Amino acid sequence: MTDTVLPDARPANWVDRHAPERLKPWLKLGRFDRPIGIWLLMLPGWQGIALAAAEHGRIMDWRAWLPLMLAFAVGAALMRAAGCAYNDIVDRDFDAKVARTADRPIPSGRISVKQAWAFVAGCCLLSLLILLALNPFTIALGVGSLLLVAGYPFMKRITWWPQAWLGLTFNWGALMGYAAMTGELTLPALLLYASGIFWTLGYDTIYALQDIEDDALVGVKSTARRLGRAAPQGILAFYMLASLLAVSVWLPARLGPLFFPPFALFAMHLSNQVRRLKLDDPALALKLFKSNRGAGLLLFAALAAGAFKG
Repeated sequence: MTDTVLPDARPANWVDRHAPERLKPWLKLGRFDRPIGIWLLMLPGWQGIALAAAEHGRIMDWRAWLPLMLAFAVGAALMRAAGCAYNDIVDRDFDAKVARTADRPIPSGRISVKQAWAFVAGCCLLSLLILLALNPFTIALGVGSLLLVAGYPFMKRITWWPQAWLGLTFNWGALMGYAAMTGELTLPALLLYASGIFWTLGYDTIYALQDIEDDALVGVKSTARRLGRAAPQGILAFYMLASLLAVSVWLPARLGPLFFPPFALFAMHLSNQVRRLKLDDPALALKLFKSNRGAGLLLFAALAAGAFKG
C-alpha cells in the first residue's frame, strides 16, 4: 500500500521519496517525514547548552558542548518519535475524524496499537541510554519530563490551553541542556525556559489554526479556538513575552553585547510571523509554524554570541 502524503508533510520529504515501503508507516508514526518537530524539541536544549557555555566562559571548549549537542539532537529525534506515537495511541479515535490526521498509521490501520506501544518503548529505551551518559541531576530532570509527556495528549480534552502544556514539555530541554553543562539550574536557565514556553504558545497556536474547524466538530480544545478572531493579538502577546523573557537572560548571565544583533533578528522574526498571519489561510499558518526553526536558531546564535564580552 502506498502511503498518502499528509498535508503538513512536504510532498518531496525523504520518507516518501526514499524509504522502503515497509518502513514508511513506522517512520511516519514517529513523524520523521516532518522533521520540524525534531528541531523545535532540540533547539531549547541547544539554547540551554549555549547559555551555560556562554555564562561560564566555556564557549571555546568545544569538547564540552559539541558532544552534548549531538546527544540532544539524537535524543530529541527519539523522544519526539516516542511522543508522537504515544499521542497517536491516545488520540486515535479523534485522529480518525480529522481530515489532516485520518491517514496516520494507527487510525488508518497500518500499525496496531500494540505495535505502536512497542515502538514507544524502543524509542524510550534508546533515549534512556543517552540520558544515562549525563550527570545525575540532568538524569533526574529527564525522568521528570516524562510526567509532562504523559499528560500532554489529555490536555486538549480538559483545557483550552493545551499549547501551554506543550510549552512546558517541549522547552524542558532548555533546563536539561543547561544542567548537562553545569550540574545545576540558575535564574538565567529558568528565564530561558519561561521564554520558550511563550514561544511555543505562539507557534503552536499558529499550527492549531489549521485544525480549528475539525477540532470544533470533534470537541478538541485549543488556544486557536479559545482566542478565535483575536488569535493574532494573542500570538503577538505570547511572542512579546517570549522576547522579553529571552532578553532578560542577558544581565544575570553576564552576556556580552554581541548577544543583541541576533536577538533583535529573533524578535523581528516573531513579529513578522504575526504580521503575515491570516486566519483563513491554513497553508500560510503551516509555513509560518515551520519558520520557527529559524527563530530558534537565531536565539541559539544570540546566546552563543553573548559569550564574547568584548
